[in-house]
Amino acid sequence: MSDFNSMDREYKKNQLRRRIISAGDARGPVDFAAQPDEDEEELRLARRRSRRRRTIVLTVLLCLIAAALGAVYWYLRYYQMTAATVVWERQMEQTEGTFTAYASFGDNVLKYTRDGASYIDSSGKDIWIQSYEMNAPMVAVSGDYAAIADRQGNTIYICDTTGCLGIATTIMPISRVTISSKGMVAAVVEDQSASYVYYYQKDGTEMKIYIRGFLKAEDTSDEWGVGYVLDAALSPNGNILMGAYYYIQGGALRNRVAFYNFSEVGKNVENRMVGGFHDIYEDSMIAKVACLNDTYAVAFADNSLSFYSLRDEMSPAMVRLIPVEEEIRSIFYNENYVGIIVSDVSGENDYRMDVYEDDGTKAFSVPFDYEYMHASVEDDMIFLYNEDSCRVYNRYGNLKYEGTFAFTLSKVTKGRLPNQIIVTGPQIMQELILH
Repeated sequence: MSDFNSMDREYKKNQLRRRIISAGDARGPVDFAAQPDEDEEELRLARRRSRRRRTIVLTVLLCLIAAALGAVYWYLRYYQMTAATVVWERQMEQTEGTFTAYASFGDNVLKYTRDGASYIDSSGKDIWIQSYEMNAPMVAVSGDYAAIADRQGNTIYICDTTGCLGIATTIMPISRVTISSKGMVAAVVEDQSASYVYYYQKDGTEMKIYIRGFLKAEDTSDEWGVGYVLDAALSPNGNILMGAYYYIQGGALRNRVAFYNFSEVGKNVENRMVGGFHDIYEDSMIAKVACLNDTYAVAFADNSLSFYSLRDEMSPAMVRLIPVEEEIRSIFYNENYVGIIVSDVSGENDYRMDVYEDDGTKAFSVPFDYEYMHASVEDDMIFLYNEDSCRVYNRYGNLKYEGTFAFTLSKVTKGRLPNQIIVTGPQIMQELILH
């Protein structure tokens, strides 16, 4: 038995030797010490290939994103839309011969007539309706607040996007009204010898603060108490009132711009006046003033635009005076842009539109021949329109859309999306998507 076991062990040894030799012949000598280096090199190559693949994928993605952004930029800046599809339509009630007007309010539209007002949402539905009786309603809007006043009357309705908040009543006839984005109202009233600016809280309560100005310099010893108010504007925060005045001095008609501070620090200043400018307007007539935002304001004269900084509320300063040699036909503005349309004296076109940023920096200038009747700006969309057609420009001065309508246009405003507009007439309102 032992011999048999010995033979079996010897046989197995010989088989093992033959397998080792065969493996060595096929692969050569096995260098077990070199095997780890080969594995590490293979791992490094795999990592390089993986990094290259990731780099290629990332580069392709970045190129696709850049191409997409470039396409969007080109579309927003240059692409001109030629068609419009009606998203919704609403029939408006209109009595023949009745006055109806519209104003952009909040994110939607305010409709006002002699008999009442309604706030219409972006789908054409009435959010609220307020009835009243006015002979000549006029509207001032700032953010989510609106003041509806009866010109040469004595009533002001103060509203926000939820409805009427209060009613203010004046003793003297109202000639102008302005409102802040917090709901404070300033009303310009006048009699035969002087004009006054009275202040009201959003519930209609009088604030017992007023400014008085005399038409003739001889009627007062206060140099800055001279002047009838041509126009007035409140800053959105309600701290600053900007006024345009005219007065008679030495038999000559003169103009000036004045600033009043109605914050807590302003009450420490006599008459609350913190700035006045008159020398630059000796040969001008100021027709309109506007506080664009809490930082900048503008005065529109018949031959110039003057931009003011309100950063220092105790000392407003002029930052830019822009002479205008041509006849100014229209003005428009919002919190970011100021625009004028002038007659084009070059003879190549009928008109020229000049648009400026809030600090007076020119954004663009574009000539055109379109016979418009109204001009307005909302966000970065500029609307020119007449009774049966409209044009839409972007903030670069490029024409984005031009179209005609089968009904009379009263107002064109922005829609819910950048490529949507709302067109309103006496008897119809539509939201259009432009494409």
